[in-house]
Amino acid sequence: MADKTLLTQEGLDELKAELEHLKTVRRKEVSDRLKVAIDFGDLSENSEYDDAKNEQAFIEGRIKKVESLLRNYELISKSEDDKDKISVGSKVRVEDVELEEEEEYRIVGTIEADPMQNRISNESPLGQALLGHVVGDEITVAAPVGDIIYRVISIQNE
Repeated sequence: MADKTLLTQEGLDELKAELEHLKTVRRKEVSDRLKVAIDFGDLSENSEYDDAKNEQAFIEGRIKKVESLLRNYELISKSEDDKDKISVGSKVRVEDVELEEEEEYRIVGTIEADPMQNRISNESPLGQALLGHVVGDEITVAAPVGDIIYRVISIQNE
């Protein structure tokens, strides 16, 4: 059996909404595009038809992927014993000790990671290093530019 995908409630809701959108809206749009393309005739040299078929394949593949994720996920939950520790789902404010700059991150499962939105994976170097720590702890993370020392400023577990 494959490893379970860790999801926050927000991530689970987003996947369910994406699946619904793909099945009800995107499938119909591509079906309509295929009908129009077929009306152009000669499918062997019909780029509109080829594009629509490729998009259809992509959408069906994504539907299968999302359905698979939704069949095999684990919802992230907090125990009262760990409410002060960083875990998957935590919002964490850290300070780069050397640069004296603060950043806030949300630790999420791999599927929800989006570094541009400060959502980092629990499997990333920083995410792994933060797990289990509490406010005031200093952690060292190996980075291409050298080791970076972070101090945990605050933790918000929801």
